Amino acid sequence: MRTVELLVDEAAEQAVREAWRRLADAGLPSQARHHSPTNAPHITLAVCPELTAPIRWELGQVAAVLPLPVRCTGLIRFERPTSVLAWALDLDSVLAGLHRRVWEAVVSDSPSDTLNPFHEPGRWAPHITLGRTRRAGAFADRRIPDLLPAPPPSIRLTTLRSYDTQTGALEVLDPRP
Repeated sequence: MRTVELLVDEAAEQAVREAWRRLADAGLPSQARHHSPTNAPHITLAVCPELTAPIRWELGQVAAVLPLPVRCTGLIRFERPTSVLAWALDLDSVLAGLHRRVWEAVVSDSPSDTLNPFHEPGRWAPHITLGRTRRAGAFADRRIPDLLPAPPPSIRLTTLRSYDTQTGALEVLDPRP
């Protein structure tokens, strides 16, 4: 499978990595424990089986609008099949439009049963994961907001990339005019 992700600017990355460190230091699930060199703060837009030529063409056009400023709205928790703690991002019309273009690109050239319904427009919640675990309720601890640094009020989304879950390869998706 191939992810389609947005990377954050350097200041936001440092803030996220500090949050990861603080969660780990407190003995809580944290992305800091994910030691892959590909692990970086990001926003996942979609996942698809492969990046076909039509998908790549559209993603190149999406990448051309970057960098994109977004507003961080604070801490959010998800209880999906996994427990997730994250910083939520404001889904303004520009970010929603960018996400819709990515979704439409992957839907147009991927079998529908291979797509994650949580990435579908209307269901997608833009966020930067701070910690994840299979343990339900892992982030119910009321101390968590006090452990974490304040999220950056503004973040710039700078780079569109894809991660190949089979090979571990990363690919920056270059802008196309």
